[in-house]
Amino acid sequence: MSDGPELEPTELTAKVELNPEADPATAGIGKSKMPLPGLILIGLYMLVLAAVVTFGVAGGHYPPLFLILAAFFVTASFGLLRLFRWAWALTLSAVFLLASYNLWLFAYMKLAPGAIQGAMNLLLFLYLIRVEVRSQLR
Repeated sequence: MSDGPELEPTELTAKVELNPEADPATAGIGKSKMPLPGLILIGLYMLVLAAVVTFGVAGGHYPPLFLILAAFFVTASFGLLRLFRWAWALTLSAVFLLASYNLWLFAYMKLAPGAIQGAMNLLLFLYLIRVEVRSQLR
């Protein structure tokens, strides 16, 4: 008799380790100090969003309160490039909210750019929640 519960052969189990350094046999394998190329792209996208909001406020299209959003976008961008987990969460929430807003624009106002931007933000969201991306963060 074994000490633990026996698993039926029909049961599926999976263990996803988010901290690859927890196992001494695999410590340091596949861990790079550089962010993934997708994270660099998303960081640059956040900087572009900050620039669009800043120019929109300067042109009078957006209220000055939107500069707070631009500051969050810049903070998330640089934090994501430094692989901080809080910046990942900030970027994840920004991308999800932008996807929701743009898809709402498409659904209710029938604006085609909303569908394109919403789909792009949704793809970025799906990339950010991957295990490989989360394991790179500290």
